Amino acid sequence: MPEQPLLTKDGEPPSVSEQGRGTAPRPTGPRTTRRIARLLPHTGRALGPWVVPLLALVVWQVTAQTGVLSPSVLPAPQAVLRAGTDLAATGDLQRYLLTSLRRIAQGFALGTATGLVLGFAVGMSKPAEVLLDRSLQMVRTIPHLALVPLMIAWFGIGEEPKILLVALGTFFPVYLNTVTGIRGVDPKLLQLGRSYGLGRWALVRDIAVPGALPTILAGIRYSLGVAWITLVVAETISASDGIGYLAQDARQMLRTDQIVLAIVLYALAGLLADFLTKLIERRVLRWHPNYRRPSAP
Repeated sequence: MPEQPLLTKDGEPPSVSEQGRGTAPRPTGPRTTRRIARLLPHTGRALGPWVVPLLALVVWQVTAQTGVLSPSVLPAPQAVLRAGTDLAATGDLQRYLLTSLRRIAQGFALGTATGLVLGFAVGMSKPAEVLLDRSLQMVRTIPHLALVPLMIAWFGIGEEPKILLVALGTFFPVYLNTVTGIRGVDPKLLQLGRSYGLGRWALVRDIAVPGALPTILAGIRYSLGVAWITLVVAETISASDGIGYLAQDARQMLRTDQIVLAIVLYALAGLLADFLTKLIERRVLRWHPNYRRPSAP
């Protein structure tokens, strides 16, 4: 008995396109599953770092609303946000931020440049190590914030002590990591470069710097945090602007909301600095397997 053809609702045979659609359905299920599986790791990496801050913000909001924490102890997030918008409306918040960023940029640039130069000199030269390293290690044991009275006596209460304190706090992490990174370069690579006829500067540029770069960038990343910690103290030295001055003035006026605002601004500035450092690491260390972006499965 011959097979009867399929008919449509109108009693007519289906067209060629309808037959194709009917006989060859598109496998959308597995493809969609694979696409979701590829997106899940990227979504987890993007949202994962924000879980703890958001949870802390929720706990802060709940404890403030329920009265567990008094507003004089820790004001609600809305009060802190209101304090920030009020200062931004007068232009004071922008001025404080720009002043602190300028001090950080100047002190960090000075401390990092000095640490890199001396670190490469001590790491690459035995006479420089004998001449400089022990003296620098003695100075490193002195807490740089203990030098605040001496800085005021030398330079007054202007910008110089603030910038120099930030530079001093930045210098030693960069210096130590640079020396450690240079000494951690495989001597066989340096010997191989000499056998190929590379001069001293070519050895530094092509072998020593790439080999020490991960350790140097780790020191720079750490020194950024030390720079912001130092600035908190430095901006309390008879300052008339800056985030530290905002916190100091709010303490005298018993404005807890502005004190918390200054703390939040310091945290956000540190987060931004760390984010920028990570971007530089990814770009500069693209050749390093530990700094490559994970590929999609």
